[in-house]
Amino acid sequence: MIPAWTSVALLLTSVTSAAFNPTGNTNLVAYWGQNSYGATHTSDTANWQTNLANYCQDDTVDVFPLAFLDVFFGIGSLPEINFANTCNDVDDAVFPGSDLANCQFMATDIQTCQAAGKIITLSMGGATGADTFTSESQAEDFADLIWDLFLGGTSSTRPFGDAVLDGIDLDIEGGGTANFAAFVTRIRTLAEGASKAYYITGAPQCPFPDANLDTVLNAVGFDAVYVQFYNNYCEVSNYNVAGDWDFSSWDNWAKTTSPNPDVKIYIGAPASSTAATNGYADASALSTILQATKATYSSFGGAMLWDISQAYGWNLANGRFDQAVKTALLGGSSAPTTSGGSTTTTKTTTTSSSSATSTTSVATNGDCAGVAAWVSTVAYVGGSQVTYNGHLWTANYWSEADVPGGASGDWADDGVCTTDATLIPAVASDTLSAASITAHVSSTASAGSVSVQAASSATAPTVSVSSAVSTTSSFKTNASTAPSIAPTVSVSSVDASVTSGSAKSVISAASTDSEILSATTSARRSRFFKF
Repeated sequence: MIPAWTSVALLLTSVTSAAFNPTGNTNLVAYWGQNSYGATHTSDTANWQTNLANYCQDDTVDVFPLAFLDVFFGIGSLPEINFANTCNDVDDAVFPGSDLANCQFMATDIQTCQAAGKIITLSMGGATGADTFTSESQAEDFADLIWDLFLGGTSSTRPFGDAVLDGIDLDIEGGGTANFAAFVTRIRTLAEGASKAYYITGAPQCPFPDANLDTVLNAVGFDAVYVQFYNNYCEVSNYNVAGDWDFSSWDNWAKTTSPNPDVKIYIGAPASSTAATNGYADASALSTILQATKATYSSFGGAMLWDISQAYGWNLANGRFDQAVKTALLGGSSAPTTSGGSTTTTKTTTTSSSSATSTTSVATNGDCAGVAAWVSTVAYVGGSQVTYNGHLWTANYWSEADVPGGASGDWADDGVCTTDATLIPAVASDTLSAASITAHVSSTASAGSVSVQAASSATAPTVSVSSAVSTTSSFKTNASTAPSIAPTVSVSSVDASVTSGSAKSVISAASTDSEILSATTSARRSRFFKF
């Protein structure tokens, strides 16, 4: 039997315009409904969120998830929807015996956007949503209800009247996703044989795997995943921070774990500096990130913006943010395509020679100060610099797990390090309440050290040293200095863990002629949610 996600995607091309391409990599998604601009610009009412159709007047945005259905089981066993200043259960009429807002005046807007080739879905959850299902049967019954209220079914309480949405988006940021697989499977079953396409998408946080959606993403097929690369350490603004930005884990999931091997991964980003607590990248920086990712990963499907009101509000001084992003998506090159769930990646090296064989100029020395050591689990982009075996190396192209100097040819040798190397595996401001830290150090000097920096001078963390391979080693901690694992001679490895308090995830080799060959940190970091 052909998977449901394949059949609906094929069906869509025959019934809508070519504006949205479910298998393409230039799609732009923008959430509508929460008037995010109005929440951050309370006095600028003229530029608050407007009706949906206003945003469908050109070809810029391809998909609009309506945010949010934030209560599953409200009064009268009906869900609740809240679209801020456009439609809600306080300012608008509700269906009798419920708090379900009657937004049937939005039907024309939805149909206008669909006629223009846009996909309109309903986003469930949000930052404040935390509903769960107690059983598979409850999840399936709720899927039947959602089908009847918003999708292809029939009901006397349809919030959008005769407008039929194009699918469901799961933005589950609390409560967990127990039995959500049964919900998605039931929606898929109901959609089989329908006269139009229905899509299932998700919006996980960027740390992989996502704390809430991981189980359901691995259990059932999604058509697209809008990863929120903001309000977290892996946000787009940390694109150049080794170990923080990581699209490769999502790409690998798409190709090796996802039940739908053709699932598309989107880069989610704030549409202005006021759209999220952290993670904003301006249009120029985001354009570079999008085109580099598009050229590298065949699972890339496009960009997602939170939200459309912020994208338009941004135009007061800079032009529309959504248009700048769409322009970036339409430019640049594309990665090799996948076949049967596998990927063939072609690596290229740019040289000044016309010969088919490329040569690399090796520097006679290298300034390694502040350069991170190579880490096998980090995905590097072309131009990234690392230290390894006492040398400075530059990535020729995207690389992960390929040793500098190895047969892959991923790295160019820039010469022997002439200055000390420092490893900072995470942003220095990231505090970790619990972390495991491992460093492998090479030192030709008579003394060297590996440090775990205190998060503040007021409170020092407790650090437990599980092993330190050296002739002698010592450990100290106090409130005013970084607790240190300080071997007095050449060290081959140090393992330690932060067992109480908090510490910055900073490890450094602090002696002349010393280099950290590799290091890893792992921790549970605080998660932030979009409003």
